[in-house]
Amino acid sequence: MAAIFDGFGEPIETLGPLGRGGVSRRRFLGTAAGLGAAAFAGSAFAARKIAPSDKVNIAVIGCGGQGASNMSKLTGQNIVATADADYDHVLAALTDSKTGKINKPELKAAYDKAERFTDYRKMLDSRKDIDAVLIATPDHHHAPAARRAMERGYHVFVQKPLTYTIEESRKLAEMAKANPNLVTQMGNQGHSGDDGRRVIELIRGGAIGKVSEVHVWTNRPVWPQGVPRPAAVPTPASLDWQVWLGPADIDWGYNPDYAHFNWRGWTPFGSGALGDMGAHLVDFPFWALDPGLPTKVETRHSRWAGNKSLWDTKRPPEITSYPLAGISRYEFGNGKNAWIKPGAPLRMTWYDGGLLPPTPPGFPDSMSMSGDGGVLFIGEHGMLMHETYGEKPVLIGAGTDARAKKIPVSLPRIQGGIGGHENNWIRAIRGEEKISCPFEYATRLNETMNLGVVALQNDHYIQYDAVKMEVTNTPDANKYLRRKYRAGWEL
Repeated sequence: MAAIFDGFGEPIETLGPLGRGGVSRRRFLGTAAGLGAAAFAGSAFAARKIAPSDKVNIAVIGCGGQGASNMSKLTGQNIVATADADYDHVLAALTDSKTGKINKPELKAAYDKAERFTDYRKMLDSRKDIDAVLIATPDHHHAPAARRAMERGYHVFVQKPLTYTIEESRKLAEMAKANPNLVTQMGNQGHSGDDGRRVIELIRGGAIGKVSEVHVWTNRPVWPQGVPRPAAVPTPASLDWQVWLGPADIDWGYNPDYAHFNWRGWTPFGSGALGDMGAHLVDFPFWALDPGLPTKVETRHSRWAGNKSLWDTKRPPEITSYPLAGISRYEFGNGKNAWIKPGAPLRMTWYDGGLLPPTPPGFPDSMSMSGDGGVLFIGEHGMLMHETYGEKPVLIGAGTDARAKKIPVSLPRIQGGIGGHENNWIRAIRGEEKISCPFEYATRLNETMNLGVVALQNDHYIQYDAVKMEVTNTPDANKYLRRKYRAGWEL
């Protein structure tokens, strides 16, 4: 019988048989504990070669919520192990709240057969038959979980934002580069969509001419922000709060305003609206224009919670929730290619909290910007606007449609489009299809998004040297590029 472990690795009960499927076991070739990314060039573990006819052995970290959504598309594989700090929450994700009936029966059956763990560190240490790991935890766990999986030679799918800090992005990028046999994917499904790929073709094909500015907006947050930290209350019996806190180096007691959904708005756990939706929205201008990393970022925002004055926007010493709304202005001073208008840095402006961009000259009175979110490219000869995930692109301006008709399809289309993002990862592991959003790209996109969060916390614009990974004008801001980890959960 396989043991179920509590948050500190102690067995508390038993469940189901181990080792189903007759898959060959990975041999332990060396210890990964405490070693840097460079120590894993070639990988201390060897990933199993998987034929197109084979099933992939998947472990999932964070099985409810978004994890259940991702994994419901992967029930055709072998789900061999699960790790979650609250299995009552997992069950709720599989259940219709109105009828009480299971609404994901195939996934529940797969989860029931898998070995359960509370602490993913124990899972990764004890299971030797894993091929791939899907990670759908709160943001603060993404990098520590991904690195532990990659150290062991496992392919990884990590929900957006890829990491909580810029330093974490750099370290995962190093590991991916050192281990090219590992298939990595960030969970920004719009990157696999047909509409989004057509956006890239239209921009690069010159449908609106060279681009000088981009506006990006979202209706997030749809969770509490700009609110003071609530008092601790008793932790539900089903939740291991210490495991949920994981690498967060704080001593906060449990409150339902953190877990299981509202964590995005709290600085120790999430990355706010930019972390939530930047990977879906900033993705397309970053992909289409390839501007390099930002050279200057400035964020204006509503007040932080805890400030006594409505007009005091400075970050208080006490870590708390993010402000309710913000505007981040990016400059990309090193982008010099055929798609960016020369003579000045490319400028991109991000709006959250339901704020929308100003109406630009030439924008039709009959057209409106989606309140849910979108992107507006402004070029020399017109504009292109699309909704979240790259969907429903429309061209604005005389001659844009005619130019668009002459632009051929040039990017490969992903089988299943937006809905095929998870199985694209599986097919790439098998060698059947090119991966959609690997860490080589995703880490740079994530760094761009995260620099807006750094500028937000710095309360002053930042000049950024990407080569040195350094804020050059306000050195104190560099502390926001990295973080301190709770003992036992280090990166």
